[in-house]
Amino acid sequence: MSSQILITMDDLETAVRLNAAFEAAKFTTAMFSSVDDVRATVRRESPELIILTGAVHDPHAQQLAALAHDAEISTLALLEPTDSERTERVSRLHATEVMTKPVAPDDAVATARRLIERRRLQERTGIVGESAPIQEVLVKIEQMAPVSSTVLIQGESGTGKELVAKALHDLSPRRGQAFITVNCAALPETLLESELFGHEKGAFTGAAERRLGRFELADGGTIFLDEIGEIPLSTQVKLLRVLESQTFFRVGGVQPIKVNVRVIAATNRALRDAVALGEFRDDLYYRLNVLNIYLPPLRERRGDIPLLVRRFIREFAKTHDRQFRGMEPEALQRLVTAPWPGNVRQLRNLIESMVVLAPGTEIRAADIPADVLEGAGTLLPMRLMQAGQLSGGAAGLQELEFILRSLVDLRLQIEELRRRLDDHPQRVQVIDIGEHAQITDVMSDVDGDGIQPVLYRPGMTMAEVERATIDAALHEYKGNRRRAAEVLGIGERTLYRKIKAYHLE
Repeated sequence: MSSQILITMDDLETAVRLNAAFEAAKFTTAMFSSVDDVRATVRRESPELIILTGAVHDPHAQQLAALAHDAEISTLALLEPTDSERTERVSRLHATEVMTKPVAPDDAVATARRLIERRRLQERTGIVGESAPIQEVLVKIEQMAPVSSTVLIQGESGTGKELVAKALHDLSPRRGQAFITVNCAALPETLLESELFGHEKGAFTGAAERRLGRFELADGGTIFLDEIGEIPLSTQVKLLRVLESQTFFRVGGVQPIKVNVRVIAATNRALRDAVALGEFRDDLYYRLNVLNIYLPPLRERRGDIPLLVRRFIREFAKTHDRQFRGMEPEALQRLVTAPWPGNVRQLRNLIESMVVLAPGTEIRAADIPADVLEGAGTLLPMRLMQAGQLSGGAAGLQELEFILRSLVDLRLQIEELRRRLDDHPQRVQVIDIGEHAQITDVMSDVDGDGIQPVLYRPGMTMAEVERATIDAALHEYKGNRRRAAEVLGIGERTLYRKIKAYHLE
């Protein structure tokens, strides 16, 4: 498949030499001046790679690099020997890769081919990002896919661990065979062993017939064990035997079964800590951790958020048949600085909801829920103990989870109300009227200017104060909910929900 490469003529001698080398390597090329209308050139040529041959720090070259970055087009910047010392300026260029001149044409061709193949890998797998951490992940996928060694993928929930596992399979010699996924956390201990290894007829109550396990179904291909840190110690022993000998027994079986399976495991836990606590076998950990890929959380690659947002808006606008222009700059900036404890999955779900619910054809800052911007960022991730570790079993787990969620919700409400009062002190007056004071006496001391007061009485809950604050804003702006939401600093959807909850309709 021929690839289109654009080469700038800022360094004409270098451009001519590279153009000849790429043509000899069967690439389709075009040379152009970076001071021309680069946007029109890029749109017309639809390149897979842009090579900046010189003057990389000039405004027109930086504009071209930024355009390529936003369009998810790889760039190769050729630096002068002195440029390599300007580390900060080079990093601001956002080039996918840099090489220092003089550059051998064969080296440039090899680098270009690798960048193009990596971009195609991203398109194929859905792994989006231009940041250094994501590029490092892509390099590891390229290195690890051809072999059969076990891979351990570590990263927080929502970072895309299954996408990486599927990419490893799709690039491997096993790509024509089965790719079987098992969520170890979704299966109770009593069923996990049977699910993984299968069972014989009559092995236990309800086993009416022989059933093949996931390892047998994955024979010749790849099995992906998600949430590997959640499997019980009794199953860990049997999994270790499979990894070491590629053999196992079905539940209730007496004949060993031999398989040829590549194992890819993933976890959002710190398995090394689990080993130290005795919750995970050290020998299994070392056997799984032959090759390792770390997926960074979204907060460690904020520069990728605009790319992800644009990708998701295009996807969901098409899915839901909506004419959508995109997102206001202020709204995009708010998303870039948000904490994102749920990572890419949380961002994707948020964009879908905003594309569906946004009143116009563009997402505005007011459309973003306040809890996305603030509340989640103040909470530390926590993991509940397994039901068996609680004195009340499953019921105890549910009760603890309910208590924790209630406390979290209360904390979010308090922080949101405090922020609103801090941000908009001129909009409302909170007045402590005391236990026996008369409202008419207090109202005579209130400043004018049409400000609707919020009266605070001893014993009022935070919810009552919040209700009074929302009621005051609605009164001040004569029921205009959009204006009231802007003044309160919350999204319209959040305001609608609270109006309904407080019966202010």
